[in-house]
Amino acid sequence: MTGPDGKARQEADRKRDLHVYLQDARDVFLWKLEGLSEYDVRRPMTATGTNLLGLVKHVTGAEAFYFGEVFGRPVDAPGLWIAGDAEPNADLWATADETREETIAAYRRVRAHSDATIDALDLDATGRLPGGEGTELTLHRVLVHMVAETQRHAGHADVVRELIDGATGQRQTGRNMAPGDAAWWARYRERVERAARGAAGADPSPIP
Repeated sequence: MTGPDGKARQEADRKRDLHVYLQDARDVFLWKLEGLSEYDVRRPMTATGTNLLGLVKHVTGAEAFYFGEVFGRPVDAPGLWIAGDAEPNADLWATADETREETIAAYRRVRAHSDATIDALDLDATGRLPGGEGTELTLHRVLVHMVAETQRHAGHADVVRELIDGATGQRQTGRNMAPGDAAWWARYRERVERAARGAAGADPSPIP
């Protein structure tokens, strides 16, 4: 049987695993901004306005909400429109007056606050969603949610950065991409295009 010490180690391991995956996703947002102009970090790259600095602002608000407000540990951060704390999509873009430096500093500050919450509480510690029925959430549930949320938006940042200047990679070190120069990737993309056209019944010959 697993004694108290063993159970404590298991909980510490589970918490550490979740924290590692959260941190891995967090790291994406800031280095995806590197080397870009003020315009490019704010530039809407999809029909719904997805942009890099807005993603940073959004995950800042999400961490403050879930690791702060839910557990009675409030911290100043952008309000989430989906929680009724801001106008629609206000947390998904940065105004001209909101500087890159301020946005990044807020993210670092809120992350540190989140880490303090994670360190201080057991996985079965409960918080409560504000308003309405006040649904209870354990720290374990919040960590799982924030890993999923942050990884999802990290994927958005990957695609947005590639659309801006072609830069790719999951991490600054260990790019996790197939090796190949621009010509190799062009041939690969054409191969994928031909397969798509062939599956759709179109002429699969090379695109002129």
